Amino acid sequence: MSGIRLVVGAIVMGVVVPVMLFYLLGLTRLPQLFTLAAAIFLAWGAADLLSVILERPRLKGRTATKAIKDDWDRRAGE
Repeated sequence: MSGIRLVVGAIVMGVVVPVMLFYLLGLTRLPQLFTLAAAIFLAWGAADLLSVILERPRLKGRTATKAIKDDWDRRAGE
């Protein structure tokens, strides 16, 4: 993950989106804002982790489903 992508992602997904949703949903308590921010930030982190895994050269030119099927077939043959 590049530095600029990390900084922009942390600001947008950890601050801007939670504050916007906080006001749009009409929430009133600060713990609700923190919970919303944590949930959105963790979801962004998990999605980014999965995208990094799928970008690995081992999976280039294959879908995740095809990669799992190929691995399953390869292990079944051992």
